[in-house]
Amino acid sequence: MVPPMPMLCWMLSLNRDYTREEYNQCYEIVRLCAPHCQVRYNPHDAESFRVLLAHMIPLLMMRHRRVPRERWRDRVTENGKHWIEQSPDSMPPERLIHSMIGYHITWEQSMAGMVMTQGRERQVINIGLGIKQVLVEPKGTPVGAYVQSLAHKLTARELSHLSEEISDDHIMRRLCILLALKSAYINAVGQPVGFDWSRLEFNIPEQTVSGDEQPLSGWEFRIFKASLGVVRGEGAIEEEYQCATAFFRASQETTFIWDATREDVERWVQFLNIDQMIKVIPKLTA
Repeated sequence: MVPPMPMLCWMLSLNRDYTREEYNQCYEIVRLCAPHCQVRYNPHDAESFRVLLAHMIPLLMMRHRRVPRERWRDRVTENGKHWIEQSPDSMPPERLIHSMIGYHITWEQSMAGMVMTQGRERQVINIGLGIKQVLVEPKGTPVGAYVQSLAHKLTARELSHLSEEISDDHIMRRLCILLALKSAYINAVGQPVGFDWSRLEFNIPEQTVSGDEQPLSGWEFRIFKASLGVVRGEGAIEEEYQCATAFFRASQETTFIWDATREDVERWVQFLNIDQMIKVIPKLTA
């Protein structure tokens, strides 16, 4: 029996403002080592910096695995799913076939992340990460109005679970879990921008998921949250994010794993910040 493929996750907090010099360092390393990232040079654009940092996480992951940059290639499927192929010169054929690394990167506001797994190519590509900040937009919007503004992404059943007699905090948590799960699944299968999110339904109380009203089996979903202390200007604020991963394991059932404690999360999630990423830049090309 083949043991289940483990997943690992890296979450990078953009916990402070960045300098132009730091932007330039990140831009140059991505240009050299991740040329598939077509980001326009714009040091004044925070979104551009998020994109750069997110694309640096796979470089850091491979550095941690002691695989030199010249010994691996970033490959991509027809529907945009990325995977890493290691050099056939670096290991025997029987190991090479199981050495493919499927991964997905994403970002939102002060958080960027990556989830990965290793195995055969066809086994690793359907993996995705979803991140949703627990915050109404725009600021000050009543929670009920915010839910309605996103109703087009939800099913009637999902909306019913948000209209029960519960507090606004609980409604926001449930909403962000749903959106993070849907994002993770859509990213895992490589659906294009514009996909109708309401075609997916997550029935959280019954721990089931369906697409176009048909059960989706073989998936593993992991749900966790992250809290960040973020410095902006001269002030510090705390931000909360709901995160979820989706991975197709081709099993008979679909499972939901709720990592509720810090110990549960830290078994498979590593947290980083800007300072740590900037510090390792000189080593990423090695």
